[in-house]
Amino acid sequence: MRNTTDAIKATGARSCLDCGKCTAVCPVARANDCFSPRRIVVGSVSGGHEEARKERQWDCLTCGLCSERCPSDIDYVDLTKIVRVEAHSAGEEGACAHGNTLQLLMRIMTSPELKQNRLEWLTSDLKISKKSDYLYFVGCIPYFDAFFADLKVNCLEIARSTVKLLNAAGIEPMVLPDERCCGHDLYWAGDIENFEMLARHNIAKITESGAKTVVTSCPEGAATLKLSYPEVAGGSLPFEVVHLTQFLDEQCSAGTLRFRKDGKLATFQDPCRLGRFLGVYEQPRNLLRGLFGDGYSDMPHSRNAAICCGTSGWMNCGIHSKAIQTQRLKEARSTGSELLVTACVKCQIHFACAMKDVDFPEEARIQVEDLAVLAASSLEK
Repeated sequence: MRNTTDAIKATGARSCLDCGKCTAVCPVARANDCFSPRRIVVGSVSGGHEEARKERQWDCLTCGLCSERCPSDIDYVDLTKIVRVEAHSAGEEGACAHGNTLQLLMRIMTSPELKQNRLEWLTSDLKISKKSDYLYFVGCIPYFDAFFADLKVNCLEIARSTVKLLNAAGIEPMVLPDERCCGHDLYWAGDIENFEMLARHNIAKITESGAKTVVTSCPEGAATLKLSYPEVAGGSLPFEVVHLTQFLDEQCSAGTLRFRKDGKLATFQDPCRLGRFLGVYEQPRNLLRGLFGDGYSDMPHSRNAAICCGTSGWMNCGIHSKAIQTQRLKEARSTGSELLVTACVKCQIHFACAMKDVDFPEEARIQVEDLAVLAASSLEK
């Protein structure tokens, strides 16, 4: 763990001009006037981590929008992570949603003796292999339907659709029976010790498999494996990590996959980890134009200016999160779209949860579907 001086230097926090552009664009600050990225930076520089921790650092979505607008190029996201690691070491943590159950599940998965039955979701029409150059990293999707059955989002259909799409491209991927959570949420909650246990387990299992390419349908999994796992491994990994949209775009360009066009009007929710973290903007849009043609349109806040779905790491899911989600769904409807397409299972869950509220405004309601599911159902034989 870096000390305060190293953290301020590494993130460029001392370069803060106190202009407030970060706070002006922050979706949390716009919903909650008690929160300010600027104050977290100023607190870190003036009083170290202890002072920054007083500035509601757990409320941050780590979406990265503030860094996009910062004229001093300060890495707010990394600074927040460092402050949270310090806070977690001191016994603090954010307000965990769902009774802390999801965080406990992640920590249970660090046990070397854990026995799982992770492959029941595979149906007879899906082809997987015990040896392949490709490995599908499923992530925590198999657990979500049990937690969020009332939302009827059918998360496992994303996993099945992913394998179906890989099969359509002539690939029978490996799926690990002893894969664990990627650790994304623990990493961003400051629980580095348990994150590293999960990372080391997954790195070892993937390496043992001999896979050359790891495909994920989860942007958080893709960002964690690609950006955070090398920190644990002490260097580069012996496999490439790609998000499903990157893989599909490549296959479509090669003519391996083709899709029937849907006549609906659609728009897209850029996941923070896929967009601002990994820089993947064009590939999902190429797919969406292939699926919807001229019926696809971007929201006013899109690509690197996209607004987060309002909740991160299953923390602080309250009135301010709901305000962010409601505003985002209104923006989706403002495009004239009938359908909001997501490429992140958590975006889909959070939006479905927001619309379940009895007081949710009708003018913000919109059908939400996952891109993998739409693509799999639109495959041309």
